[in-house]
Amino acid sequence: MKEIRSILKTYAQKAPSEKVALATVVRVEGSSYRRMGARMLVSENGTWVGGISGGCLEGDALKRARMAILKDRASVITYDTSTDDHHQIGVGLGCNGIIDVLFTPIDENDPNNAIAVLNSTNQTPRKVRKLISVTSSDDKKLLGKLLEFTGIESLKILDGSTDIEKLKKQIQQLEKSKNLVLNEQITLFIEVVPPALQILLFGHQYDLYPLIRQIRELGWDYSVIAPPTKVKDENVIAPENMAELYFDNFTAVIFMSHSLATDKENLSKLSGKKLRYIGMLGPKVRSERILNELAEEGKQIPKELLNHIYAPTGLDIGATNPEEIALSILAEIKTVFSERTGLHLRERQSPIHVRDQPMNFD
Repeated sequence: MKEIRSILKTYAQKAPSEKVALATVVRVEGSSYRRMGARMLVSENGTWVGGISGGCLEGDALKRARMAILKDRASVITYDTSTDDHHQIGVGLGCNGIIDVLFTPIDENDPNNAIAVLNSTNQTPRKVRKLISVTSSDDKKLLGKLLEFTGIESLKILDGSTDIEKLKKQIQQLEKSKNLVLNEQITLFIEVVPPALQILLFGHQYDLYPLIRQIRELGWDYSVIAPPTKVKDENVIAPENMAELYFDNFTAVIFMSHSLATDKENLSKLSGKKLRYIGMLGPKVRSERILNELAEEGKQIPKELLNHIYAPTGLDIGATNPEEIALSILAEIKTVFSERTGLHLRERQSPIHVRDQPMNFD
């Protein structure tokens, strides 16, 4: 979401007459620095935001995007960095992959252009959205089209001869981004876009601010639950207004009040929520005391929630100061929501990223 938001912000600030194009990674075979869904917005004057690689492809992508603007036509370019051909862009940089990039000029007069569709991913309510990019088509007007999957109606633009109901069910079942060969003429990139992680910070002490700075850098959402007079931040919610908080499957909570009584009270209030991560500062004996006291008071925490309490919060990286502790906490949150182990990458036996296996429409 961070990259999409940066693109939307840049687009909103551009001059009305300035033409732009969107470059999107729609297929990756093998290794690459960026994965499917990576994007960059390119202006006709050569400025850009975002990225589709670690720097090896951006220069050529800049030219391709400006060409798309000039021709007013979408195109897909394949970058093959898996060979030893030194004339090939990206060779020698260790990518060793094949990457398809879709270049789409943005039509200001089209209310459903790609930027407008991307903007839908940044709207409330917070939910997983699925975007469909047409990456191959004999119809030049259809190639490069981006739409949000909302049901049968959103699919009718693709092909009148397609079994729309069956396609709808196939897309609904997708949990990860995939390429879908619809027929001999049309290939789709179905992108699963979750909302940004949301971190709810319960506390107002000085160690709050390193967390806020790092959360902002990551592009995640956050709210601070504390007396507004004690926190210098625009995203503060007073404890008595906790009903305003929105919890979903992408929400993490960190208790950091440094008050055992306050943390105990807040944990009790959240005992009915379905949260994947609750972090508690302090030694393990402190969190055990909180749980024991709640049990003695008849406020037993549900077992399914207990499994998602991380106390002490954070990964074991030897953190000693607030900045390092913030790093260890956010790294653990990312590990949990990515369903990873947090081990050294050199010990990983499988590829770092899940490899895309294009599927056929059936």
